[in-house]
Amino acid sequence: LDELLLERLSANSGNLLDDEELISVLADTKAKATEVNEKLVAAAETRTSINEKREQYRPVATRGSVLYFSIVSMSLVNVMYQTSLDQFQNLFDKSMDAAEKASLASKRVNNIIDTLTYIVYRYINRGLYESDKLSFKLIVTLKILLAAGRLEENDVTLLLKGGAALDINTVRGKPFSWMTDASWLNCIMLSRENSVFKQLPDELLRNEEAWKSWYAENEPEAMPVPHYESRLSTDMGGGGAFFRMLLVRSLREDRTILCVNEFIRSTDAVETGGARLPGMGPRYVESATDTVEQVYAESHATVPVVYLLSAGADPTDSIDGLARKKKRENQCVSMGEGQEPVAMRAINTAVVNGSWVLLQNCHLGLEFMEGIEDLVARIRETCNPDFRLFITTEPHPAFPIGLLQMATKVTNEPPQGLRAGLLRSFTVIVDQDRLERVETSQWRSLLYAICFQHSVVQERRKFGSLGWCVPYEFNDGDLNACITFLEKHLYQGALSWPTLQYMVAAVQYGGKITDNNDQRLFKSYTEAWISPYTLAPNFSFNPESPINRIPNDFMYSVPDCQEVDEYVAFVQSFPDIDSPEVFGLHPNADLTFRNKEVQTLLNTILETQPKSSSASGGRTREDIVYEKAEELLATMPSDYIEDEYMEAIGDLGGLSIPLNIFLMQEIQRLQMVIKNVRAMMKTMLQAIRGEVVITEIILQGINSMYDARVPGSWTHSAGGDEISWLSPTLALWYVGLIGRDEQNRVWLKDGRPAAFWMTGFFNAQGFLTAVQQEVTRAHKADKWSLDAVMVHTEVTEFEKPEQVRTGPREGVLIHGLFLDGAAWSRNESSLIESEPKKLFCALPLIMVTAVTKGTKRSMAGDYGPYGAYECPCYKYPKRTDRYIIFHVSLASREQRPVHWSLRGTALLCTTE
Repeated sequence: LDELLLERLSANSGNLLDDEELISVLADTKAKATEVNEKLVAAAETRTSINEKREQYRPVATRGSVLYFSIVSMSLVNVMYQTSLDQFQNLFDKSMDAAEKASLASKRVNNIIDTLTYIVYRYINRGLYESDKLSFKLIVTLKILLAAGRLEENDVTLLLKGGAALDINTVRGKPFSWMTDASWLNCIMLSRENSVFKQLPDELLRNEEAWKSWYAENEPEAMPVPHYESRLSTDMGGGGAFFRMLLVRSLREDRTILCVNEFIRSTDAVETGGARLPGMGPRYVESATDTVEQVYAESHATVPVVYLLSAGADPTDSIDGLARKKKRENQCVSMGEGQEPVAMRAINTAVVNGSWVLLQNCHLGLEFMEGIEDLVARIRETCNPDFRLFITTEPHPAFPIGLLQMATKVTNEPPQGLRAGLLRSFTVIVDQDRLERVETSQWRSLLYAICFQHSVVQERRKFGSLGWCVPYEFNDGDLNACITFLEKHLYQGALSWPTLQYMVAAVQYGGKITDNNDQRLFKSYTEAWISPYTLAPNFSFNPESPINRIPNDFMYSVPDCQEVDEYVAFVQSFPDIDSPEVFGLHPNADLTFRNKEVQTLLNTILETQPKSSSASGGRTREDIVYEKAEELLATMPSDYIEDEYMEAIGDLGGLSIPLNIFLMQEIQRLQMVIKNVRAMMKTMLQAIRGEVVITEIILQGINSMYDARVPGSWTHSAGGDEISWLSPTLALWYVGLIGRDEQNRVWLKDGRPAAFWMTGFFNAQGFLTAVQQEVTRAHKADKWSLDAVMVHTEVTEFEKPEQVRTGPREGVLIHGLFLDGAAWSRNESSLIESEPKKLFCALPLIMVTAVTKGTKRSMAGDYGPYGAYECPCYKYPKRTDRYIIFHVSLASREQRPVHWSLRGTALLCTTE
């Protein structure tokens, strides 16, 4: 229009007013300009309106971001938990379509958020191992509250670390005997870092009886909290349930898992920006399992399904069954050396004809797996839509990430519990044909007893070191071998009980057992349950005198049934919760199991925390670590000067005395630790100041100190050898350093102590050997030799080392040992059952000396009518051959020693 107007003006030579065509062009231009201006105004209004509507949906984007980064953080827990942004985008788009429509924008937003959260949860949940599912739900819930501003990062840090960074010797003294040191440190940290519980230590003192009663409750999480109940019962901006969980985690850590579930259940809505948005809620706490049919319904020809394997579970039968139901051919290829061409041929054939392929144990064919992603991309356009590719693999750090990020991941784990184990045995191993192979009640009773024992020894693993020193992978093959031997043995004639017990305990299962104490434990089970008593009409697997009532007063008897279905019906009547006493353990073992679960949960989430975020009050991680390192450096023990300590040892009698040689070796090792730790902390300070380059080791040290953990370079050498001692927290490790240093310096200055702190030795076995050498030399006139003597122990009346003025004439006194799985009666000088909720019992001082083997045998009657229980003593709660020190003979006047074997009773140098 502008060009036309200019053209008319320049071409006109007469009066402009006489040019009607020009006037028409002018009018059109003016009208069009007005129209364009109106449209520009309308466009601006439309843009503003669109932006307003977009802002209404911003909470959906925020929730999407929270969920995606929660998923990404799980890959730090297990390398197999990989999810791509494309996969998440598909879930995000799917939630838009699946969410209920609504005319009101706020209602529509809530519907999308609710649907998105649940769809993502179910998709990710199916690909997580059972032990990590609760971790993921808790991470999502915490991130939702953090994004809404209802929690601060410091609150989450308190939940995960508690008082792990505090030293019991430097904080306000614990005024109660009924509370553990760890709980008191958690209280102090709560009062320092959280305004809600600022007065908690004072409240405990003011109202001790109420708090003691709450602390001793079986279910404290369901009871009113003294003083704080009114505040915690209110929503507190969405954080009431969180702060209750924080308090329970601090005081009664064993109940944390139940509190976590309640926290997730109650966080069904979150207030943010004046709006109330969907949170988690009850359906996230309920058990959710995806069947193979559900996985198939959501699968596609070009999206492989990866099954993550675990011991005792194999999805092959389920996939074969589904293939038959869908009338599809399913070709199984077990990966291994030379199987790649077979697998490729199977896939090429299936892509064309629409059949299925199952590649098993793909962690054994990782090179072939690397090409699967490209293969799927090539066949995307040409493959038959009915084609399906299933992959089974164990977790492996070298498994291709690209394949994991494009695949649907599913975990396949066997159900837990005695009932599930026995049901599996009577569906997979024992069928009607097998039950009828020997037509005697003896065969059927022993068959059931062997299956019951198999389920018990598998389930006992969940109690950690209290259950088995080494978590053995007993499987269906072990059970099958025992049943087959029993069947053939009965065909041959009369039953030989010693033969059957030996084959079960020492051969079929015992072939896997590497630990001597575990062999003793398994033998105890076999002698109790695979014996003539098993055939008695009134026999049951229940403990003779249970401490707590078995759930529903159930009697674990041996049914004599003719049909497998009758056995299945009896097993299905088992209680939902297995009492630890059925396994031969003390009821406190359930407390041990719960503590183990909580530690696993908190450590898992701690692994997912960002490594470079700011802490509360604007302090960065580096600020906190710098302050802690300076604090530790200021109290670090001084170096040992070789000339000085050698001179002091000379004054003690010189290196001709075995225990003096031991002292010199201990000082040399402790000096190496002090030198290493001091140098490491100085380097960390320099790195934080920017004076040296931050290496991977320095970064790991900074991260560990921030998490209140012990840096790996302090405890292990580059080759993996243990150079100091293991502790779960930095504060406990440092207390150990000070204690070891103090014992050595007192020994150098004042001479041999009246009682030795056993925990404070690097080489406790070397200490015992030195004691044996000294006693043997003292009996030189009796012609004793070192290889003819053995360690002899006696529990004394002394409860504390301060009560001892001088050591024994022969041998030494040691202290610092704790009983796990039993308690000690000072009046009876005997092992007794543990007190409820008290996991460990400090043992009185022990006199350790050496005696000849003949003398040792003659002392058998000093330990009660049943003889002594040879109690293993371990350096750490992790009971392996690597950490065992020696065996202590403990009197057992009321129970046979086998009772304490089943209890898992042991002595520990440290309970942490």
